[in-house]
Amino acid sequence: MPSALRARALTKRYGERLVVDHLDLEVERGTTVGLLGPNGAGKTTTLEMIQGLIPPTSGEVHVFEHEQPRDRARIVARIGVALQETSLPEKLTARETVEFFRSFYARGPDEDTLLAEVDLEARADTLVQALSGGERQRLALACALAGDPELLILDEPTTGLDPEARHRLWDRIEGLARKGLAILLTTHFMEEAERLCDRIILIDHGKAIVQGTPRALVAAHVGSHVVEVEVVSGEVPVDEARALAGVRVARLLGRTLRLGTDAPEDVLGRVRALAAQHDATLGRVALGRATLEDVFLVVAGRKLSDEA
Repeated sequence: MPSALRARALTKRYGERLVVDHLDLEVERGTTVGLLGPNGAGKTTTLEMIQGLIPPTSGEVHVFEHEQPRDRARIVARIGVALQETSLPEKLTARETVEFFRSFYARGPDEDTLLAEVDLEARADTLVQALSGGERQRLALACALAGDPELLILDEPTTGLDPEARHRLWDRIEGLARKGLAILLTTHFMEEAERLCDRIILIDHGKAIVQGTPRALVAAHVGSHVVEVEVVSGEVPVDEARALAGVRVARLLGRTLRLGTDAPEDVLGRVRALAAQHDATLGRVALGRATLEDVFLVVAGRKLSDEA
């Protein structure tokens, strides 16, 4: 059975500017792949080439057995797309909105089934303008499912939602993956990526820098935990902190020393001893679980939230 999505050496240039740089990408049926990177990393351009909205400069994209953009008409019938902000008709009800999107496709679930899929049955007769932000995002997901797609593309699906709404949408996305949909999503929420994604591709300046399962990436590049200590006065040399037993990686972010480790309590004691040796004063101390943000900081030297 072919992959739902396969891109090889996908490249996009605008004049001299290289936006996507020979990117390889594959999404199997029933799996969720996260495409992560800072603003300007090439994520949106990649999604546009996958959808056939813009042609690649070079490389190829296959959605099932079809090639973009040559077979775009056939591909459109098999994919669904939900963007960070989807403009929906304000004066239509939720049911009418789904019915409108459903009319574009030769096949697909009925309106009530789609609304039930995203837990909006009780709001079926409510105008779009009266829906909350979370409800609108779930309605946009229902519209993306109107053609019974086999590949679902989600671009920042929970941006702007409160925690409860975000978790409800996560439940819906997980359920779709269990039903066999292939899902490609972009997100800036590390918790979202770690919960939903079977595989992660971290990109920077249009190029994939690391990829793998969330757990494997964190374990390989950072360790299970991070130790953060604020250096109030004096200095704690980063090179000496990095050389401490148990420290996997060390970074100085402003006046905060951030250390990756599998033994956080032991490392904290050693950092305190190192600070004392240099007559440095430590302030706030925090221990936490390492995340994909830490992985990106290690491999790219900056935060995911930094501008390109």
